Amino acid sequence: MDIGTIIDLQKIHDPRGNLTVAEQMKDVPFEIKRAYWVYDVPAGECRGGHAHKTLSQLLIATSGSFTVTLDNGRERQTFLLNHPWQALLIHPGTWRTLDDFSSGAVCLCLASDVYKEEDYIRDYNAFLDYIRCSK
Repeated sequence: MDIGTIIDLQKIHDPRGNLTVAEQMKDVPFEIKRAYWVYDVPAGECRGGHAHKTLSQLLIATSGSFTVTLDNGRERQTFLLNHPWQALLIHPGTWRTLDDFSSGAVCLCLASDVYKEEDYIRDYNAFLDYIRCSK
């Protein structure tokens, strides 16, 4: 399984302004049960810093840019999100951190489930233990 996958969403060019669409089970490979966005992140701050046991997510930089570092316990990969027509698919069992937010950046997250605290792994060593035990 890929550590993360960039998905190009449909970009509809229009002289009045472009439009991008993300439909569940078509562009988004799961049913969308929750959407939230992160914005006004102070310079130098980091978001994320956790993994999910079962949740899949699609992250989109709807405005500005930020980097996402994904870690599956064996390898790390960093993605720059800076186009509103591209999305990063994050699979369950992947540690993620979001850094380097530009001024005015907005991160939209489409999630495969509602918020469940028990799905979070917030300690990196516990994440590594979880990954080892799930094999």
